[in-house]
Amino acid sequence: MSNVAVSTDAVLPETTVIRSWKTPVALAVFSVLFAVLIFAAPRGGETTFRLSTAQDALALPDLVVPVGATVVVCLVLLALLTALSTYFVRSAGRSPLWLVVLFVVVAIVGFLTWAASGAALPVPGLLSGALTLAVPLIYGALAGVIGERAGVVNIAIEGQLLAGAFTAAIIGTITGQPLLGMVGAMVAGALVAFVLAAFAIKYIVDQVIVGVVLNVLVTGLTSFLYSQVLQPNAATLNTPPRLERLPIPLLSDIPVIGPVLFRQTILVYLMYVIVFVVWFAMFRTRWGLRLRAVGEHPKAADTVGIKVNATRFWNVLLAGAIAGLGGTVFTIGNGIAFNKEMTAGAGFIALAAVIFGQWDPIKATLAALLFGFASSLQNSLSVIGSPVPSEFMLMLPYLVTIFVVAGVVGKSRAPAADGVPYVKS
Repeated sequence: MSNVAVSTDAVLPETTVIRSWKTPVALAVFSVLFAVLIFAAPRGGETTFRLSTAQDALALPDLVVPVGATVVVCLVLLALLTALSTYFVRSAGRSPLWLVVLFVVVAIVGFLTWAASGAALPVPGLLSGALTLAVPLIYGALAGVIGERAGVVNIAIEGQLLAGAFTAAIIGTITGQPLLGMVGAMVAGALVAFVLAAFAIKYIVDQVIVGVVLNVLVTGLTSFLYSQVLQPNAATLNTPPRLERLPIPLLSDIPVIGPVLFRQTILVYLMYVIVFVVWFAMFRTRWGLRLRAVGEHPKAADTVGIKVNATRFWNVLLAGAIAGLGGTVFTIGNGIAFNKEMTAGAGFIALAAVIFGQWDPIKATLAALLFGFASSLQNSLSVIGSPVPSEFMLMLPYLVTIFVVAGVVGKSRAPAADGVPYVKS
């Protein structure tokens, strides 16, 4: 028998690195815009950042910074982060998330220093407002992540939020129990999701069209009922109670973050839990594996015995219940009566957070917090009399949405079967 020599120097195929230059280009553009802002409209003096409130057990002194030097330092840091992003893309193909987060933080500090020159900016109030405005976006984003991971595009988040707000207001008013209002809101959101799932999964209607129609339907129905039923009977049907704030001992006394994170309502604390549970379950449990399987490769999932359409159906209902719970923020969460179209497009911003977060619960939550911060910043700068035009401040949350989705996201891929109905052959 002859020996056959086998070469160990086989040529292995080279790994192709796909580079996306969207992130460094976007960071460069916004660095230039920041430079134009501070040099075209220079401001002097000092900016005061108030780090504590009157209720804090441990009060921190105000942070006073010179405007000119601070904005220049921030500009230099933005340029360095842009260069670092370019390096990462060239070597590894993408920019890490921490770099984008750090860029956003530096840009915010620089902009606040410039915009609040000569004034005092309450940092805990700004952050607390950002969290409050972000809560419904986070609930909506989690609903979007669950639905799209299962392969169903949930355009109807806006309708689910609105249905939740409407139902919570009525049940909370009638019973005087905000917790029952929260349960009713979850049922209302699930019912809207049931219609979406029935038409999209059972009858294979285009998912985007069904979602848009549901948004219009819920908006029209709640507006009609508001005008014909709630307004004439506001005292008995549309005076919802407000969820009480429940400070957590010790944690609520931590400077800066204590009042923001740990002097909240049960709705916010529940949000913390749901974010963690959804992330853990999605990537660490059998449920999550099945959920991602039917969204990525439903045929393969069906082959191993997973009931694709049933899995999608029940997860869309779960997503709707979560979105409905988020709608309670608009009414019983703040003790505000229901009004027409009071969600004001929050569901669509939540969808943007899903894309920005690359269909990941934690990243989508961070994106929603960014959008909430943009809205809170608009309110805070208006109060302190910032020179930024009011028209620009009204556009700010939506400009941030466009910025992160179009520029910072980088290369992002939705689940392979997202929006594709599954018909068993």
